Amino acid sequence: MEAGTVEMYTTAGSLLVALMFAATLYTIFAPMLAGDKQKKRMKAVTSERDTMRRQRMDALQNQGSLRSNDDGFVKRTVDKLSLERLLAAPELRDKLMQAGYRGTRPMQTFYFFRLAAPIVLGVVGFLYFIVLNPAGWPMSRSAFATVAAALFGYYAPGIYIKNVASKRQASIMPAFPDALDLLLICVESGMSIELAFGKVAGEMATSSIELAEELSLTTAELSYLQSRRQAYENLARRNNHPGIKSVATALVQSERYGTPLGSTLRTMANENREMRIMAAEKKAAALPAKLTVPMILFFLPVLFIVILTPAAMRLGGAF
Repeated sequence: MEAGTVEMYTTAGSLLVALMFAATLYTIFAPMLAGDKQKKRMKAVTSERDTMRRQRMDALQNQGSLRSNDDGFVKRTVDKLSLERLLAAPELRDKLMQAGYRGTRPMQTFYFFRLAAPIVLGVVGFLYFIVLNPAGWPMSRSAFATVAAALFGYYAPGIYIKNVASKRQASIMPAFPDALDLLLICVESGMSIELAFGKVAGEMATSSIELAEELSLTTAELSYLQSRRQAYENLARRNNHPGIKSVATALVQSERYGTPLGSTLRTMANENREMRIMAAEKKAAALPAKLTVPMILFFLPVLFIVILTPAAMRLGGAF
């Protein structure tokens, strides 16, 4: 029994020494066999970025070029008459982008309608107010109405673009704080900023198509532009809103100075949510003033009729 016990302990000790020797060898040679993990990680990120760039560019090509050429009547008219120089509008490209129109074709269409609309409305006003003159106005009033119609035609394209941009911004801003929350979750989970923007763009498509479009375009710009700063500045330029501008500025500063992106996005999400609450409170505070005129015109007369009609009927019966 004693010899067997000694042999068992000897075998166990040998196995333990062998395991410790194997663990020591693994500890020494494992880093050499694993290679450079950081290099592999950077290579994977670069490969993913190239793949995403190809996917975005293929999607843009399938949808049509953002700067497609238009050799039709509108382009020929704009180029022949040099309308871009004669009817130049300040910051027209930014205003069109804020309304969702990108490329050279919307600019040419804008200049064409800025030329055609005053002519058409001026001719219609001349025929209606001066030639027909159904109201019997004097010549001075008819001429004034004709000139007013022509001026309205000149400013009508700008008014239309402004209204479209306002409606588009009203669709984007209610969903923007939620998009920042999703972006924060994606960034803190380890995603790159390009992948995070692409993921959030897909998730926000059901809430706001316009916001999903802006985030997708920002994802494409982050993929193929040399500087991320330019992509963030383009996002702020396409959406002329203080909340989006502050987010773009914070992202630029985080890119430049290396501040944590998660804390930046969390702060910006809280600020945009507070801005949304303040906008709702502002609308609620303005509601009594807006209801004053409808109440005077519609509610109070009906209320007086309901209250005074029985008394008037009794007085009529008494007399």
